[in-house]
Amino acid sequence: MAALAWVMMGLAIWHFAIFVPDRFWGGIVGGLIFAIIGAVLVGLVLSGFSVPGNDTITVLSAIEAIPGALLGLAAAYAIGARRGNPPLHL
Repeated sequence: MAALAWVMMGLAIWHFAIFVPDRFWGGIVGGLIFAIIGAVLVGLVLSGFSVPGNDTITVLSAIEAIPGALLGLAAAYAIGARRGNPPLHL
């Protein structure tokens, strides 16, 4: 159940990507994938490489995915900016 919380937190943090220019590697979908992968990886690391079940999940289980989502978005942005993706101007 904690894996679902981590994925949903990564998705929630990804929604704030609209406030920065779209230079993510793979576009906005690449940012989504990186945010979710980062949230799940950091959630796994902080929980000792085991996914907590229904009995042990708390609000902190979801909050611990926030740094991973931010790191994932930063990684996607850095890769995209380094590859020279121009920001989209609509």
